[in-house]
Amino acid sequence: MIKININKEIYAPNMNMSLNIKLNIKQDSFLAISGESGSGKTTFLRILAGLEKAKGEIIVGDEIWLKDKFSLPAQKRDIGFVFQDYALFPNMTVMQNILFIKNDKTLANYLLKITKLYEYKERYPHTLSGGQQQRVALVRAFINKPKLILMDEPLSALDPAMRNKLQQEIISLKKEFQTTIFMVSHDPSEIYKLANQVMVLDKAEVVSFGKPKDILLKTSGSQKFSFEGELLDIVKVDVIYIAIVAIGQQIVEVVLSENETKNLKIGSKVRVSTKAFTPIVS
Repeated sequence: MIKININKEIYAPNMNMSLNIKLNIKQDSFLAISGESGSGKTTFLRILAGLEKAKGEIIVGDEIWLKDKFSLPAQKRDIGFVFQDYALFPNMTVMQNILFIKNDKTLANYLLKITKLYEYKERYPHTLSGGQQQRVALVRAFINKPKLILMDEPLSALDPAMRNKLQQEIISLKKEFQTTIFMVSHDPSEIYKLANQVMVLDKAEVVSFGKPKDILLKTSGSQKFSFEGELLDIVKVDVIYIAIVAIGQQIVEVVLSENETKNLKIGSKVRVSTKAFTPIVS
């Protein structure tokens, strides 16, 4: 069990916030952390890593990481990191990057094979694609078999096809090593696919916590489908109005009445929903 009960003051340009998080997470869980920018997601990861001070307690299994005035140094916390920018050493080969964390060539070769990186082990990071570099970062995080892996939007810079491929890599590696993962993500499909629990932060407070299907699949009334997106434009065509909305990787058109357009503002978040139609999935 991982027990977390922390408090930290966050000083933002326009306001001061108090980050309060109290969680009991089973080890071998996958917790996705979501919320608006500045809500405290990365600060939470940094506190877990021992890179920022906080009040309260963090207990991982039978090991105390934070309690009262005691704080286990970052280098002694059994943690792996995966960041958005890969954070690989440019002057080291793929193999050297991995062995820098743990000098276990047998395990390194095994991990490189299951992530299809073995043939690149003597290459330098700058000669690899973004997806390949992120796979190296994943291998480097897992090689030490840590109790906890922290991921801060690790796939956000990749194209959808590569994101999907690496999501499968993460699932495979987690099953292989039965590691607990905390990952910051804004992608609902990614959260639904990977996580078994979701925590949503807003202004440093936990506003939602639960299973992905309970947090993400929200509709109101008798709606059958409901999606959030960004309103890009409203175009008048003859006597009707068409809203252009970005939903995930798709751009959709929605027919509106003149009255419906009056309360809408370009650039705002909107919810596109429908009450009754026969969907076709192909």
